[in-house]
Amino acid sequence: MRYLTDRKRAEGLGAAKAGTHHHWSMNVSGVGLTLLVPFFVFFIGTSLGASHDEVIATFSRPFPAVVALLTIAAGMLHFRRGAQMLIEDYCDGMTRKALLWGATCLSYAVMAAGMYAVVRIAI
Repeated sequence: MRYLTDRKRAEGLGAAKAGTHHHWSMNVSGVGLTLLVPFFVFFIGTSLGASHDEVIATFSRPFPAVVALLTIAAGMLHFRRGAQMLIEDYCDGMTRKALLWGATCLSYAVMAAGMYAVVRIAI
């Protein structure tokens, strides 16, 4: 007699055959963003209306820079996975491939640009 958990029985089912991985990765990135975004908003909020030198000084410190980098990376990966699930559910054929390619390229381009900007300020 084999004992299978509900998760193990559901694994591999569905159109994409990888729904549990997407579900868990979205949950993990969502929890990570829940923890990171308040710090990110605090650092951005304290920088609003400040002079250029004060903003540079804020993001030159390690903690605000790391929080900004992690928020950008987690946010864009969460966006990519969410857009991928949306596109896979509602699009077919060549449109699906083009939209998946575009969403992936957009998320990595925004992530690279944001991380470059933060690293450039931090260094």
